[in-house]
Amino acid sequence: MQKRLKALWEVQQVDNELDKLDELRGDLPRELTLLENKLKELTDKLDELKKIQKESLEKREENDEVLTQSKANLKKYKAQLLQIKTNREYDALMKEIDHTNELIAKLDEENNVLADQSKKYTQEIDEIIPEIDKIKVELKEKGKDLQEIDKKTEKERTTLMKKREEVISKIGKGDLSLYSRIRLAKGRAIVPVRRNACDGCYATVSSQKQLEIRRNDRLYVCESCGRILISDEIQKTKIELN
Repeated sequence: MQKRLKALWEVQQVDNELDKLDELRGDLPRELTLLENKLKELTDKLDELKKIQKESLEKREENDEVLTQSKANLKKYKAQLLQIKTNREYDALMKEIDHTNELIAKLDEENNVLADQSKKYTQEIDEIIPEIDKIKVELKEKGKDLQEIDKKTEKERTTLMKKREEVISKIGKGDLSLYSRIRLAKGRAIVPVRRNACDGCYATVSSQKQLEIRRNDRLYVCESCGRILISDEIQKTKIELN
């Protein structure tokens, strides 16, 4: 059990150093993610607006074709009125004229609405494009900053990751799974007892519990935060990280 505890403490030491390297990156990873999400959102919106605008233009062109034909028909119908000889023919032709006039009025109104919508879409597109360009510039700048930081720490990170793999090979799947779950939730998964308290959440650890922890014969977790508690003896185990 003592070897298991030491192995877990060793991986915690490596992860502590990796955390320090991550801290050098600051908020850049989060900022980049937010910018990428915003860029996708605006790009999707831009694509949708362009699609709607294209469909609107195609509909107006379709309407214009029908309008041209309808106006030609209307001119033809009016010319035919001069040749009408019966009331029945006159009534039938007037119905065609009325229907054509209604169709022309309807298409004109629809085209006016489509034109207003297209103007609105154009305005929105013109507002979005500069936003997208601005985000792209910001992404490039912040990405460059992050690359520079990562380049400076690349060698150290590679060494630490290699060491981590070496340490993890000593840890059983069950212990590693427990460690990973606690680390994901709490950051530090393993902490010593300091001044009769958990060094993670500062909850008091009873004297009896401290005696049991010092035996190094099993895994003990803090009843308050769930972190693995270790003795001073285990904590004094240091590994070469360079």
